[in-house]
Amino acid sequence: MNPEVPAASANNDPLWTTLDAASGDPTPLYDAAAIRRVEQAGLDATPPFTLMSRAGAAAADWIHHHVPNGRILFLAGRGNNGGDALVAATRLHQAGRLVEAWLIAEADQLPADAARAWFDARAAGVPLLAMHPSPDAALPPWPTGCVAVVDGLLGIGLNRAADSDLARWITHLNASHLPVYALDVPSGLFADTGAGQPAVRARRTLTFLAAKPGLLTLDGRDCAGAVDIAPLGLDYPPTERPVAIVNQPAAFVHALPRRDHAANKGHFGSLAVIGGNHGMTGAPLLGARAALHLGAGRVHVGFLAQPAPAIDPVHPELMLHPVAELSFDAMSAFVAGPGMGGGTAARKLLTHLIDVCAKAEPSPPLVLDADALNLLAADATLAQALTESGLEYVMTPHPLEAARLLGNSVADVQRDRLAAAHALATRWQATVVLKGSGTVIATAGTAPATINPTGNAGLSTAGTGDVLAGMIGALLAQGMPLLAAARAAVWIHGRAADRLVDAGIGPAGLTASELHLPARAIFNALLQGGAA
Repeated sequence: MNPEVPAASANNDPLWTTLDAASGDPTPLYDAAAIRRVEQAGLDATPPFTLMSRAGAAAADWIHHHVPNGRILFLAGRGNNGGDALVAATRLHQAGRLVEAWLIAEADQLPADAARAWFDARAAGVPLLAMHPSPDAALPPWPTGCVAVVDGLLGIGLNRAADSDLARWITHLNASHLPVYALDVPSGLFADTGAGQPAVRARRTLTFLAAKPGLLTLDGRDCAGAVDIAPLGLDYPPTERPVAIVNQPAAFVHALPRRDHAANKGHFGSLAVIGGNHGMTGAPLLGARAALHLGAGRVHVGFLAQPAPAIDPVHPELMLHPVAELSFDAMSAFVAGPGMGGGTAARKLLTHLIDVCAKAEPSPPLVLDADALNLLAADATLAQALTESGLEYVMTPHPLEAARLLGNSVADVQRDRLAAAHALATRWQATVVLKGSGTVIATAGTAPATINPTGNAGLSTAGTGDVLAGMIGALLAQGMPLLAAARAAVWIHGRAADRLVDAGIGPAGLTASELHLPARAIFNALLQGGAA
């Protein structure tokens, strides 16, 4: 049994905590500029080397907890991130763990704190190897018996894609298939946006001071793995304004529609899911079935395809209609777009829906998904009618649909997903759900954007977006505010996929229809205040 790693917390507070997707406390996210200000304030308020010492101690404790017995290799870059790695290696070495450290930099060019960490490691007898960075030199083989690599090559200061020698090291490390534990951010990953080409793919990441948005969206979840946070003895959360928060139950649980024993179906609203043109009648059915499982009192489906299906044999509780026979004025909320198509009939239907809802009192909220978004992007008159209608609505674009709505490219959207979601919300005066890895939920108001931590690659299959739209619609029909409904549905949708994968169902081959049952269980657990 290895001895415990000495802690560096004067008041015995934990040196690090796990970012829990189901936490009841909101987790704020800060961009690199804010983290730099927090770091500088900490440096000004503490003696030299204090923050690096705390970071190294937290990292040592974290690695000791997660990495089994065997040789641990520390890769240290030329900045303070490398210094953190060297401090951790020294503390683990002193605690009896088998470690070695490779410095991918010139030792005499390290900044002051990192240079001290290098000197302390040498004095403690840590096995060290300094390598002169060279794009032409062959990279060494990994040590025999290596059970893990700690990535301390690059921190949050990255302002362009890693290239030259560091890009080779990143590629070399990813090709090793060794478990990687990253310090602060995986090397090569942009802390603000999650762009990471190339970037280290880690099993876990210990991020310092506070979590960064790039750890949770775009390439971030693939690169960071599970995320833990080490505040380094400073006030947490920082007083800086966060750029976003993590979409956890704390962001929506207060607004969930409670259920009294005396309630009846009329208390939980009537939802209409509109779409289902020829060859696409399954899309609105997926959304409608999801809405049933998330508690909508009545669920109708209005089909463009003629003749419309008469019954859903899987869920005969659904009420199916040709769209012309749907009682628009009896609905509490609408989902429009799944399988709608892009023809003249679809455009006329969307125009009619906007007009009817704008005249209703009160106006029912809308969820605009899939083909409805493409129609709006392609038709300025229709777009103007929507934005001038005064309606409340949720838009659920994937990156290509978002690019069409903004008039730019998918690359522009993915370059900064937070900024794109804010731009969409402002341009369309909508609550926006920008789908993808780390779905971003934003509003045109002052509420912070949220980045969703649930879900997995199993959602990369046809129909899962229709299911999400139906879930949001169900919560709106039950009276939830738009932003809370969007946050809750996105979280539950991803959590359902996680539940399935944990049970061995997917990610490959997971189908959209399978999300309904775990989503219902998760929703009810949230309603009852239990673990979801």
